[in-house]
Amino acid sequence: MGALAPLVIILVGAQVAGACALVGSFLLLRRMTMLGDAISHAVLPGIAVAFLLSGRPQSPWALLGAAAFGLLCAYLVQALQRAGVREDAGNGVAFTGLFALGVLLISAFADHVHLDLDHVLYGEIAYAPWDLWLVGERSLGPRALWTTGGIFLLDLAAVLLFYKELKFCAFDPETAEAAGINVRAFHYLLMTLVSVSAVAAFDAVGAILAVAMLVVPSATAYLLTDRLSVMLGLAVGLGALASALGYLLSRATDTSVAAAMAVSAGGLFALAFFLAPRHGLVARWRRRRSDG
Repeated sequence: MGALAPLVIILVGAQVAGACALVGSFLLLRRMTMLGDAISHAVLPGIAVAFLLSGRPQSPWALLGAAAFGLLCAYLVQALQRAGVREDAGNGVAFTGLFALGVLLISAFADHVHLDLDHVLYGEIAYAPWDLWLVGERSLGPRALWTTGGIFLLDLAAVLLFYKELKFCAFDPETAEAAGINVRAFHYLLMTLVSVSAVAAFDAVGAILAVAMLVVPSATAYLLTDRLSVMLGLAVGLGALASALGYLLSRATDTSVAAAMAVSAGGLFALAFFLAPRHGLVARWRRRRSDG
């Protein structure tokens, strides 16, 4: 496994990035990226409760608990908006309240489960190749490859199956509602996918990289194309590229792998921001100069 460890680390990062990029693209189009940030932290109490009940960090209950608290966060934000609270304030209230509850649970019961705040926030993707999935005495390989790969396939299947509805709801929810599409149902489907994508990333890469991959690859792809299908493919590819570049950066600088991957994603965004052929800063400056 030692020789294959770099490949496993990059693949885990790429699968996390791909899963987050798929759902993050729709969050970006709906101008809800901060809600994705809130959900990725609000799932913490669901994970903590599942760990306390099962005693295992990889329990399937963690996905269910995270999805429940992710949906609760989305519902609280919408309820606060209907009550007259601004969306950004609602995000802040729901995010900090639920995240603080998760921190409290972990702090109070950390002696009973193998879970700590540094692990939750930063993760440790460098150890992913040696955390094996054992069935009896048989090893099926690194557990993180299975979990993050399964979530990526789940998100991909949902996007392929409901592409038209998700696209319609993202660009014109009022018309989608008039056309008979249950906009609320697809909203909560997206929130569920965000929740399970976030919790799948927690154990392998931590919350920081999960949040980065929810936003940055999608924002980079948004600058490079005006077609949603191309944007989704680019976001997944850019996330995988950021994972590979981040691993190389972490090796060269002897720093955190997850942090280096997030920095690499930010570097790719900076390049697109300046050099994108149509929406980049240089292209816009040239158009203004030629028009002037």
